Amino acid sequence: QLQLVESGGGLVQPGGSLRLSCAPSGFNLDGYDIGWFRQLPGKEREGVSCINSSDGSTFYSDSVKGRFTISRDSAKNTVYLQMNSLKPEDTAVYYCAAVRADYVCYNDFAILDDEYDYWGQGTQVTVSS
Repeated sequence: QLQLVESGGGLVQPGGSLRLSCAPSGFNLDGYDIGWFRQLPGKEREGVSCINSSDGSTFYSDSVKGRFTISRDSAKNTVYLQMNSLKPEDTAVYYCAAVRADYVCYNDFAILDDEYDYWGQGTQVTVSS
């Protein structure tokens, strides 16, 4: 079974930075659109960012645009989410997800969790002073 593993979460003060990593178990991420999502208890999962597998285009929700950066390192078979200028409202469990396609991630408004097939277990990010 294809799985993803997130890492890099933790506790950070407002204004600080974290870098999340997403690595697959048992497959190569080439050819997969990758998305990052987050979820607070009792709330729906929110699409944060995605990266297209074909041309490397990146997209972001309005809530993180200008502060978060998604990137892919094919040599390391890993996708990253660099999070800067963190705010308390960024506190959530962050998940990465993958789908074998190059058309799922195509604009800022199409970061939809039901389009992705493979998910990680999540990593907690807490922004607090």
